[in-house]
This record gives sequence, structure tokens and C-alpha cells, in this order.
Amino acid sequence: ANLEMASGVTSRMLRAVRAPLGRTWARSLSSKPDPEAVTPDFTTSVNVADIRLGRPSRKKPKKPAQGSWEGLNGLEERTKGSLISETLSTMETDSEFQLTAQRLKEVGAEKMSLEERKNRRRALDNLGIPDFFEFLAKEKVAGDLSRRPAEVLQLNIGLYCNQACAHCHVDSSPKRQEMMDRETADRCLEILKNSDSIHTLDITGGAPELNTEFRHLVTEARKLPNVKEIIDRCNLTVLLEPGQEDLAEFLASHQVRVVASLPCYSAKNVNLQRGKGVFDRSIQALRTLNSLGYGQEDSGLYLDLVYNPLGGFLPPPQDQLEAKYKEELKEAFGITFNGLFTITNMPIKRFADFLHRRGELQEYMELLVRNFNPGTVHGVMCNNTINVGWDGKVFDCDFNQQLGLGAGTYIPEDTKGGLYAKDGSKGLTIFDIEKASDILQTEIVVDSHCFGCTAGMGSS
Repeated sequence: ANLEMASGVTSRMLRAVRAPLGRTWARSLSSKPDPEAVTPDFTTSVNVADIRLGRPSRKKPKKPAQGSWEGLNGLEERTKGSLISETLSTMETDSEFQLTAQRLKEVGAEKMSLEERKNRRRALDNLGIPDFFEFLAKEKVAGDLSRRPAEVLQLNIGLYCNQACAHCHVDSSPKRQEMMDRETADRCLEILKNSDSIHTLDITGGAPELNTEFRHLVTEARKLPNVKEIIDRCNLTVLLEPGQEDLAEFLASHQVRVVASLPCYSAKNVNLQRGKGVFDRSIQALRTLNSLGYGQEDSGLYLDLVYNPLGGFLPPPQDQLEAKYKEELKEAFGITFNGLFTITNMPIKRFADFLHRRGELQEYMELLVRNFNPGTVHGVMCNNTINVGWDGKVFDCDFNQQLGLGAGTYIPEDTKGGLYAKDGSKGLTIFDIEKASDILQTEIVVDSHCFGCTAGMGSS
């Protein structure tokens, strides 16, 4: 599942990895606030392999199954076969998944999303925090949140995935069967063709590569002169799934930029967050990509990694953590890559359930608000991205998509010529627009989860 990373990396951030690193925000965990920190709690150590997530004291801890790195010897043999059976087995025995599945069965996805929103709003009310847009106005940066000509078309083409990560903000798993069909894919390509301002096609999921339309989208988009970059939000393990043996070569031949989730450089933390055996498979996939030229200097094949925290804390400074990742992965596994992006966990879906059950949602929302960084507002993805779901519904970002907050559902008194949903609730679809500029004047939809995109260095 990707987006967790998802969606959180913009074209602006992608371009940044090609430029020299800027100021180093030298931080480490300390009992005293660092006077130079970007925001008060933006102080997580880059030694992320040493981070351990404690259990609430009121509950008897259940020791999680933890994988361990066995070395490069026999790696290829250990990573043969599908990960799906292991993922399904974990889902059947993991108490967190079972609680979420039971709740989903009882009330349905729509009502669960509504409950999430109420819980977040209740937490902010308890803290005396206004809604997001009012908060921006008080901080005098509301004007920085405004739709600009779209540069990125981001497609979430399905929720099916060979993994079921604990932090996944789209609730992907092998049990999800939602998939984009050919009619919807072709309509997206038509809008892409008609939109000169869009230079990047960003494909995510689920594991987008397991969708039947993935290769069709990549092949056809590569033919369009305005499309300069195609991004695949990859979970890495998909490269080793049966039937995907040629996937890495396909990506390379179409010069697809791979943005891959790897939440740590240690086996224990990766397997804890993403499932048993995921670290081994991720390392094997990275070595495969390297062998094709990905992550190699002057190859033109870009390989970026994404880090998100194990629990309810902010990520370390991005430039320092990137240096740490490069050192650890090169020394231990001979792996190279271009850049690392750090993203803040969004308080929605599985991660929201995780926080709520631990009684930590309000504390986490307070953390996000306390670390509001006005410098992030101009760069949030909703300013220059159009997001489309597997069913063709249009959203301002992938996070809004998972909460059902469709584009065009917030209708201001002065619509300023913007395009809005006719029924005012379900939102726009790709069949309501011909090109990206059709929604240029449409107001961006925001909610309490948006504090996640503006905390520390943000999730956009």
C-alpha cells in the first residue's frame, strides 16, 4: 500500500531531490526544545531503527510477530512466491485488523469515516482549536491555500494490495477488490491529454501495479507530449509477486519514477509496520531496481524512498534521515537511491483507529496543531493536484478521497464561476470535466485531518 506515502509527495518535493540539499535542521531527541527546530516537536532522531513503540499500560501487551534480517545469503530463494497468503494469515490473527474488520462489518465504511471526522473534531474542540480554514486565517496564511493550475494528475487505481500495512490510510489489502476499469482509465487519459498544465501522472493504490489498467495507463501516458514524468507509488514487494517478473523492466523501459515506501532501514521495524517478510522482499526488490540502473547516477531512472513514523510522532529532519538511510542501505546491502521523503502519518483510517483505541487521538491532534508550520501551506498537494479514485470520482487529495470528501462539495456563497457537484454531496467525477482547468475556480475542500499536511515539514 502506498500512500500512506502517497500521496504525500508532490512534484515540488520530487524536483527538490535533484537540487543540492538546503539548510541542515540538526536535531535529536532531547529533553530541551531545540531553539532552531522547524516546529517544537520536529526533533525525532534519525536513528529510526532504535525507535520502539510502547503499548498502553492499561492493556496487557501482546508480543507482535517480528521478522529478522537473515543476510544476503539465500535472499532470492527466501523471497520467492506470493506475499498474499502471509498477509491474509496475519489479517486473520492480528487483533487490530480484527477489531477494524468487525467495526466495518457492523456500521460500514461511510459511517466509520463520519465517526473518524467526529472524533478528530471532538479532539480539537477539547483543545479549543477552530476548524482548519479558520485556523489558517488566524495564522494569516489562508491565502496560501488556493487552487492553482493543476500540474499533477494523481490516480488511485484500486485498493487491492498484496500487503495490509498497519498505517495504511486507504485500508488496502488482498481482500479489497475495488479496481479502475478501462472506461475510467481512458477518460483519465483524455483529461490528461487535454490539460497542458499537467506534466506529471502519479499512479497509486493499493498496489497499483496489480491493477489490469496500470500498464495501459503508463504506456499511453508516455506517448503524450505534455507528460514529463510518470510516478509509480510502489510498495516494492509487488515486484516479486508471481506474474510480475517483468514489472521492473517495464518500469525502466518507460522511464517511470519509482517512489517506494520503506519505513526503516531495519528488518524489525519494517516487518512490524508492514508485515512478516516484507523487509527481505523490499531489499531484494531494491537490488533488482539497482541492477537496472534505478538510483544510479546519470541513469535517468529515479528511485526515491519514503519514510513514515512507526507511531504518533513526527518524522526526523528529511535531509539528515536521507543521509542515514544512504549510509545504512549502502553499507549493509549495497543499495543506492536518489532521495528520501519523510511524511507525517495522517490521522485517518487504520492509523486513526490505532490512535483512537489507544486513547491517543487527542494527543496526536494536539501534536499536529502545536507543530503547525506556515511555510508548508503553499506546498500542500491540493493546491496543484487533481486526485481521481478508482471509480472516477474527483478529489482535491488522496486523503480526502479516503474520507469521501469529493471535489466540488464545499459550495461557498460566491462560487466565482467554479464547478460544483449538482447534488452537493457526492462530488464531481471525471465525466463532469473535460480538462483540468474546468475546476480551477472550485474551492478546495478541507477538514481537521489537514493539520497533518502542515505539521513539521508536512505530508505534502
